[in-house]
Amino acid sequence: MSIVTVQLGQCGNQIGHEVFNAICSDVHGTHGLCSKKENESYRDACKERFFCEEESGVPVARAVLVDMEPKVISQTLSMAARSGYWKYNDQSHFCQKQGSGNNWANGYSAHGPRHKEVIMNLVQKEAEKCDRLGGFFTIMSMAGGTGSGLGAFVTQCLRDAFPTSFILNHVIWPYGTGEVIVQNYNSVLTLSHLYQSSDALLVHENDVIHKICAQLMNIKQISFRDVNQVIAHQLGSVFQPTYTAESGLHYSRNPLGDLMETLVPHPEFKMLALRNIPQMPENSLAYSTFSWPGLIKHLRQMLIANAKMEEGIDWQVRPPPLGSSIPSSHLTNKPVHFNTSIANLVILRGKDTHSVDLGSFRDPSLYTSWLNPQDAFHAWKTPRAFNKYEKSASLVSNSQFLLKPLDNVVGKAWNMFASKAYIHQYTKFGIEEEDFLDSFTALEQVISSYTTL
Repeated sequence: MSIVTVQLGQCGNQIGHEVFNAICSDVHGTHGLCSKKENESYRDACKERFFCEEESGVPVARAVLVDMEPKVISQTLSMAARSGYWKYNDQSHFCQKQGSGNNWANGYSAHGPRHKEVIMNLVQKEAEKCDRLGGFFTIMSMAGGTGSGLGAFVTQCLRDAFPTSFILNHVIWPYGTGEVIVQNYNSVLTLSHLYQSSDALLVHENDVIHKICAQLMNIKQISFRDVNQVIAHQLGSVFQPTYTAESGLHYSRNPLGDLMETLVPHPEFKMLALRNIPQMPENSLAYSTFSWPGLIKHLRQMLIANAKMEEGIDWQVRPPPLGSSIPSSHLTNKPVHFNTSIANLVILRGKDTHSVDLGSFRDPSLYTSWLNPQDAFHAWKTPRAFNKYEKSASLVSNSQFLLKPLDNVVGKAWNMFASKAYIHQYTKFGIEEEDFLDSFTALEQVISSYTTL
């Protein structure tokens, strides 16, 4: 089944480009460990998902690019074409001359309705090119105006136009300090609206990715492109083809559907986190060896201690004894924050995946009591290595990972709202105080639901 990617705003378009780049470089990489047949079926499954073939033989991304300013889109189109490996369809983009000025309401209430018909026509054309449409993958930021406001509007339109298709929103969580003065308003409005129309929200936090660039990738002067490439690598590690337990000897045909079935058992819980190990500079790979038991041990501790990368994990966090709701450190017996899960998916890529012991992820004490651990944990595997990593493991989890950042954003936005700061910038585009209150209420409910897992 094919996925149509919708890239929204500057952030969405730049990340989308890096995602297609990462997927292409993985497909074109040399994987001597796999048979020719294995490599061919992997490549075919990838192309069906993300590309349609052009007459010239260059794969064309199944994507629609949307921004209210032309600069980033024209850069993105030309960079893809220059790669020689893949390109965008010249007709599948929409831009205007003026952006949304970091105002969610401008993107949602002005640009959205004004340009709905043109944007949805482009989406419809991409959808019609798919033999079988698996759903939509939108990429957008939460802090600005176009990505967040127009992104929320377009997601609602996708839900109305394709009621039975899966929609996964990839959302970039803003830096904790110093992006845009109204970023907390924009974030609250974006999340509350996406929660209504999306099947799941896959979240990357800018602060976390920045830290990975600095500490794991050893990048001294970190650019947006560095950050986007780390995000793209992680996304590729999930979306490239794998064997699921159900798909048997063939690569899974329905990546978005499989993801939702595995990780979103209840519509109240839609927040997904992504961790991927190992991550290191390419020139270090040749000198590094990894064992599956070591990778799995690290990945599990990252999950339960809510560590976002493999450096600096708190190894003292342990699951609470079954029947107890208070986790503790085995050294001090003091309560610590244990990250309770609803569902987890581990994806293994590389040699000897068939022999990996994943029993530690089936431990009932990791999960909420209302879901059977057999239903809460799944593993997907492929013997084909990913992007030069001989062995790599990814974890997609639906857990309490976002509680603290979400609580912070809602709290900061509420403090601004209580003093009526900047509200007039939103009301002039038709977003009333009542709309803010509805959004706060919706997210307070999300926080409450995840807190009581």
